[in-house]
Amino acid sequence: MNNRKEPILYIVIPCYNEQEVLPITAPLFLQKINALAAAGKISPDSRVLFVNDGSKDRTWEIINELAASDVHYVGICQSRNRGHQNAVLAGLMEAKDRCDITISIDCDGQDDINAMDGMVDAYLDGCDVVYGVRSKRDTDTFFKRFTAESFYKLLNAMGAEVVYNHADYRLMSARVLQEFAKFKEVNLFLRGMV
Repeated sequence: MNNRKEPILYIVIPCYNEQEVLPITAPLFLQKINALAAAGKISPDSRVLFVNDGSKDRTWEIINELAASDVHYVGICQSRNRGHQNAVLAGLMEAKDRCDITISIDCDGQDDINAMDGMVDAYLDGCDVVYGVRSKRDTDTFFKRFTAESFYKLLNAMGAEVVYNHADYRLMSARVLQEFAKFKEVNLFLRGMV
């Protein structure tokens, strides 16, 4: 018999002017939560947490409609656009006392949502941080691939230990989030800090 308590997962999704994509990707995130819970890997009390980053379109209205339609959807709204990294951080700090693990992911559907299964498995095996790393950037333009590669090489040359192509798709345990909460800096570079 398994006496292990399933961890509560919060999927943290920063949103800025996502009215077109949110109705498409939100059900995918909910399906993933339900599938992981049905497999006994996470608690049914897990949530999809949208962070509205001062959107000028209907994003916040859609988040409210989603929250009214299913208890697994929750949202917070920033008073103005504070930028992607700050929106991710706001979501992580909102979730840190409510869950055991978070997975941050962008709303646009470009990251492989099915990689969450492996991330949760790694957490269950004892990992506190699990990176979602792009295996290839075929859909990116040459310029974007070149600048992204140059960015990571420059950071590494300056002594920052940054995982190449991991962006902000990652799992972090509540233990890691509690340590993050101790930082008081305003302009954080999450990728470097993780």
